[in-house]
Amino acid sequence: MEYQETLPRRGVSRKEMLKRVARFKKLKGSDGGLPDSKMPGCERILYNVIGFQPPETERGGKQSPVGVKAARMAAIKISEGFNLGYCRARPGKGPMLHNHDTNETFIAMTGTWRAIWEGKGGRLEHVDLKPLDLISFPPGAIRRFMNVTRGPKNKYSTLMFVIGGNAPSSEFTNESMRRIEAAGAMPRT
Repeated sequence: MEYQETLPRRGVSRKEMLKRVARFKKLKGSDGGLPDSKMPGCERILYNVIGFQPPETERGGKQSPVGVKAARMAAIKISEGFNLGYCRARPGKGPMLHNHDTNETFIAMTGTWRAIWEGKGGRLEHVDLKPLDLISFPPGAIRRFMNVTRGPKNKYSTLMFVIGGNAPSSEFTNESMRRIEAAGAMPRT
């Protein structure tokens, strides 16, 4: 008996496939649009590579995981159930504690990245990721990440992130939002 394919098949033109190519050197990053963007120690550049359409609600502390501006700058504008982006940050930099409504997976590309999460009883736990190591956070896990690479303080390292869904939402914790507001660093919308 001959094997029978069951999945739909279609030819794809070169022109159509080239719309699905993203060259890192041509990506446009954003360093704003998230509540903690202007907080000291949280400076980073986010690159929206695949997907990240703006979520249905962008107020009341909910926003795209890549921020308001980057959510509209996808290099590959598709909605196929996942989103992919990069974060570049200098040592000691990374976002404040936050949450997502879908899975978020981090993959260290260069440098060493610390993945931090809230464990049982509110205690913070962490694991350090070297290049090509990854960690996958389930929805609802309070998390953050930080570049902990040793060496020059002005050298950027890169972290890749993959987030499930077509228009995922994120929100910062109450404690993070209180710190942002107390610092007067809340972005204007």
